[in-house]
Amino acid sequence: MNAAGPDRAWLEKWLDHLRYERRLSGLTVKNYHRDIEALYTFLCNAEVPDWGRVDSGHVRSFAARLHRRGQAPRSIQRRLAAVRNLFAFLLREGVVQANPGVDITAPKAPRRLPGTLDADAMGRLLDVRGDHPIATRDRAIMELLYSSGLRLAELAALETTDVDFGEGTVRVTGKGAKTRIVPVGAKAREALRDWIKVRPQLLKTPSSAMFISRIGRPLSMRNIQARVEHWARRLGLPQGVSPHTFRHSFATHLLESSGDLRAVQELLGHADISTTQIYTHLDFQHLARIYDQAHPRARKRR
Repeated sequence: MNAAGPDRAWLEKWLDHLRYERRLSGLTVKNYHRDIEALYTFLCNAEVPDWGRVDSGHVRSFAARLHRRGQAPRSIQRRLAAVRNLFAFLLREGVVQANPGVDITAPKAPRRLPGTLDADAMGRLLDVRGDHPIATRDRAIMELLYSSGLRLAELAALETTDVDFGEGTVRVTGKGAKTRIVPVGAKAREALRDWIKVRPQLLKTPSSAMFISRIGRPLSMRNIQARVEHWARRLGLPQGVSPHTFRHSFATHLLESSGDLRAVQELLGHADISTTQIYTHLDFQHLARIYDQAHPRARKRR
């Protein structure tokens, strides 16, 4: 049994703050809750009775303990972010005098580049044959993922009214309940029109969800992942193809063609451009070729 720790009522108030003031998604709040429970258990075991008595030493020890237990650097970073977020709220409410997590950092995680498919492989994946409603739906899902770079959660939350065929755009609600308008390419619009025509065949009860299952319910994120994996296997593509692969490929291909990092940031809905910069892993030969063509002193004159 854990010893008594700080007042749990403040955890509930913080979670309500995330839900109703910051309007974070249910999944994000759930993840924050899980991460902060690890800190709360640590503080109980350390017999820290009050939030105001938590200092940077406690937070540093918490991070070190996670590291010793084999937690990945990214997981530790996420939990420290939850700690900083909680104490920023407690500081605002006058419960504490300082945020003890501000200067605590986790071990650096190796920077991994997102998995992408080249244009040819993406073309094969999007070449879904068949006129069955399920195949038509899956083709529309994958075309839209690649056309507009949507997050999985954004696509799963789409409603039929979110697509404006006249303007060629889709309205999506991203992280932090932020709404953005994203272009939809001609191929994706065509696939969506085909899906809208056959959607009533699966509809059992009224639903505004854009993508529904074979029993007429809104298609879950897990089901979308499973359908993407199904088509990737069927077409003989490498393992690990997921809805995020479409988003990564969308960003990479746009950057390779345009080099406009700010535009891609807006399309992806990234709050910070440093998040977008991970997609700038352009092929060196491509960069060298551009350099040779563009720089006045790149080549010796004959």
